[in-house]
Order: sequence, then C-alpha cells, then structure tokens
Amino acid sequence: MNRWPFDQAPNVGAITTRQVIENGLSVLVVAHYADDDSWAFLCGTTEASEDGRLIGMVEALKMDPTLATIADLPPGWRAYRRAVGEPWTKQPNSDGSIA
Repeated sequence: MNRWPFDQAPNVGAITTRQVIENGLSVLVVAHYADDDSWAFLCGTTEASEDGRLIGMVEALKMDPTLATIADLPPGWRAYRRAVGEPWTKQPNSDGSIA
C-alpha cells in the first residue's frame, strides 16, 4: 500500500467485535462516526457491549485489505455488504446506530 487510505492514523483505535478478532468473522458493517470521527469495523452478528473490542486501524486493514475501498466513507455514514467481495452499500447514518 503506497498511501494510507483512512482519515485516521494507522495507530488510532477503532471499534470491532470479539467475533471479528477471535473467530475470524468478516467485516460486513462499517460506521464512520460524525461526533468524534472514529470508525467501527463490525461483523453484523452482535450488538452486545460485551462483544466490543478495540483494534488499531492498521490491524483492521491488514485483516481485510478490501476495507480500503470504503476509506472515503464520510463521517456520519455507514457501509454494509452481504459478504467479502460483494459491493458496499453506503448510506447516511443519521440515527447514529451501527446496524
């Protein structure tokens, strides 16, 4: 990768889930929050707070290089897909939820 694609530095923390980190589930939901410009890379299978984990932006990208294709997601938006390799659907995240 020649240029870092995200608006947050590689060492900045992002939200993910235990299922992504420990079970290897794919990231199928991404949120870019407007209130603090943070990111979430989620599997879409849980909203339980006890499943939440912190991951470095660079670690998320290493786990799934296709995340670079949605790095231009504006703050306050979310993207989702049915499976890795399928196209992302992007939409405003006006209610602040992640699903």
